[in-house]
Amino acid sequence: MFKTDTAAQPAASLTALTRRNLFTLAGASAAVAAVPLAAQSFGKGFTHGVASGEPATDKVMLWTRYVSDAPAYLAWEMSESEDFAKLVAEGSTGKAAGPDSDFCTKTWADGLMPGRWYFYRFIAPDGTKSPVGRTKTLPEAGAQAFRMAVFSCSNYGFGWFNAYGHAVEANDCDLAVHLGDYIYEYGADNYPNPGQGVAERVLAPTTEIVALTDYRLRYATYRADPDCQRLHQVLPMIAVWDDHESANDAYENGAQNHQSATEGEWAVRKAAAKRAYREWMPVSDEPYAAYQVGDLATLFRLDTRLEGRDQQFSLEKVLAGQKDPQAIMAALDKFKTGDWADPARELLGAAQDSWLAEGLAASTASGTAWQVLVQQVLIGNLKSPQSLTDQLGDGLPDFVRQRLTAASMASKAGLPLNMDAWDGYPAARARVFKAALKADANLLVLAGDTHNGWAFDLAHDGASVGVELGVCSVSSPGFENYLGFVKPDTLAAALVAENEQLKWADTSQRGYMTVELTPASATTEYRFTGSVKQRSTKLAGTKRITTEKGSGKLAV
Repeated sequence: MFKTDTAAQPAASLTALTRRNLFTLAGASAAVAAVPLAAQSFGKGFTHGVASGEPATDKVMLWTRYVSDAPAYLAWEMSESEDFAKLVAEGSTGKAAGPDSDFCTKTWADGLMPGRWYFYRFIAPDGTKSPVGRTKTLPEAGAQAFRMAVFSCSNYGFGWFNAYGHAVEANDCDLAVHLGDYIYEYGADNYPNPGQGVAERVLAPTTEIVALTDYRLRYATYRADPDCQRLHQVLPMIAVWDDHESANDAYENGAQNHQSATEGEWAVRKAAAKRAYREWMPVSDEPYAAYQVGDLATLFRLDTRLEGRDQQFSLEKVLAGQKDPQAIMAALDKFKTGDWADPARELLGAAQDSWLAEGLAASTASGTAWQVLVQQVLIGNLKSPQSLTDQLGDGLPDFVRQRLTAASMASKAGLPLNMDAWDGYPAARARVFKAALKADANLLVLAGDTHNGWAFDLAHDGASVGVELGVCSVSSPGFENYLGFVKPDTLAAALVAENEQLKWADTSQRGYMTVELTPASATTEYRFTGSVKQRSTKLAGTKRITTEKGSGKLAV
């Protein structure tokens, strides 16, 4: 069964961290908020707090940044108590914090116990200690609940990262999951455009980021945000990149927002983007990976962007030069049965396809309850409401009107709205769905990218495949920014009416979602923050959706 419930449920703390020492931990990062970014040099010492990620039952990756006059190897300590009275693990970073890695360093803490909270810190050669962080290992078999805080699309200029701040204060999750667009590559005058952003959110560098030094400074800017630091400080994270960690609408061999004539070779820029991401984030160098949450779930972290994706299609190019309605429909029909349906088109790439199929089969064979895809873009089918063109007013720019009209005609031809999502790669999606069906998986797909909230019933050739939960953005604007002439409730209702798989949508709010897995069910709570123009952790509302294990199909 697929149930919806708008009533907020009280969430009990899953950790030993109290409200008092939660803010003790956050003290260093909270102080950052008092200093305008333009006045921050990031200084020396531990400039950006601590972070952890890549959790397993017996280990976790620890991260920090330490700036000094010479490369420095750091000691680290781990304890089950915040006072470090008894150490359970300790060691030294295998790589020095120095200019070669933008002074970032990572290390594995291993030999840990499953399902345990730990405190950790780094110690510099001069005895200086980092802020204290908190992390948690994944549980072993027998765990009865596991809760994730899921985020996507955090644009610094558009506003404050209130979703991060709320997740820290709620203190009811075991893991943070970021589905991409952790940073944005644009210059200070583009997305947000002048007048759209928050004046205090001063971006560095001010230009579009292309070179390694640019990407590094952009991460330093984002990671100086107090709520971003707090989130990393108190929760381990599994993170995937989407396109804006490199360039808009990226694919394996290029991007919409990359011009080789002025910005150099794409391969060079992509390598710089990957390097900076791996320096600044508590992530491994593996392009895709699996994480075993006891017998509750296998989390499959996918790369739908840079590993094997073919270039996206453009409906504008398909319809170029066509003005007659009959000619437009003929062009769309030809595209639908030709290029769009090409069985050779890839989104994951052949190697990742095989890895995922084998992983799904192994997960179900082991008795694991849920198979969760931690990935970037919507996999559910989404067409533009044909009724939308009836509401177009006279004040719309021509390019907006043309795009909406093209989307409506594409919908009439049976084509999707977004060619940058799985919808633009139907053969690749079919391969994943067939693998899930063959494995008899209880598939739960997590998606970001769109800035809006979605809940999909997933099906293939009439067979139920699983469910998808798409998270709204942390701060990036959604449909309300582009389709302001349509009331959000009206737009959401039109989208649900147009799309058989779509069971619920929210097209106007920012926030994050929690996903709680149990042996019997998976419950998602959308947590909508107030305006991102002011820093606040107050929620504007919630939406709860529960899927029962083994239900086979979705029902509202």
